[in-house]
Amino acid sequence: MTRRLIVECVPNVSEGRDPARLARVAAAVRATPGVTLADVHADPDHHRSVFTFLGEPATVAAGAVALAEAALAEIDMREHRGIHPRIGALDVLPFVPLSDTPMSVAVTLAHAVGATLATRHALPVYYYGEAARRPERRALRELRHGEYEGLAARLGEEAGRPDDGPARFDPRRGAVLVGARGVLVAYNVWLASDDLAAARAIAREVRASGGGLPAVQALGLPLTSRGRVQVSMNLLDHRVTPIPAAYDRVAQAAARRGIAIERAELVGLAPRAAFAGRAPASVGLPEFTSAQELDVHLARAAG
Repeated sequence: MTRRLIVECVPNVSEGRDPARLARVAAAVRATPGVTLADVHADPDHHRSVFTFLGEPATVAAGAVALAEAALAEIDMREHRGIHPRIGALDVLPFVPLSDTPMSVAVTLAHAVGATLATRHALPVYYYGEAARRPERRALRELRHGEYEGLAARLGEEAGRPDDGPARFDPRRGAVLVGARGVLVAYNVWLASDDLAAARAIAREVRASGGGLPAVQALGLPLTSRGRVQVSMNLLDHRVTPIPAAYDRVAQAAARRGIAIERAELVGLAPRAAFAGRAPASVGLPEFTSAQELDVHLARAAG
């Protein structure tokens, strides 16, 4: 019996404060036959939401196009202010191969969906990760340099021309970054403090580029509406640095500064293996349930 190919899609949209808008975007995904919408995570301070859905490649591609159309209709970047770096209404659209699905399947999906968005919406599209068409565009942070506010100038330069779509600035929509990558765990640790300088210093200690943990990206960010700061992390390979290693390093760095950990937060899903045998409560996630386990949704999709 041939195994089904399963792909995850984890779009990030630049809206985290209007539940009605987000409900309409989610409805567009749910209306796509064969797609399982596993999680929606909204954050008002980031002013950003992360959708997680999965299924077979063709259905996931259809779901991604449906989500893009809804998000582009709902979100106006001229009104957007948030703490997370972003470049457009639909900021990133990554495709993730699961189980035995080859990365080439995710790359093909990224290019096909990106071309559709470029043509249908006259949207500038940049490809990143394994889908990058230029080596200097593999890293997401390079493509977000200057953010939305610097996009018009970038589009006017030869080095900033998109991979697909027009080199034209649309002030309402911005641009979209479409990629293919492995499983990423988005994991944030909230500090019992409003000391942004401390959060940024801890992030520098933790992230790989600062000599910290391998395969970890980290930022110190303010959560103004909560009176807290967080160390926001992407664990690019949980086999190299699992969630407990990241939590412990942040907790140690915070303790040296006399700061306690308030709690942690998982954005989207995580594989069971990312916990490396530790209980979720031990890494600041006492309310974690099986609904946040990637393995559970993968088993259902592959069923």
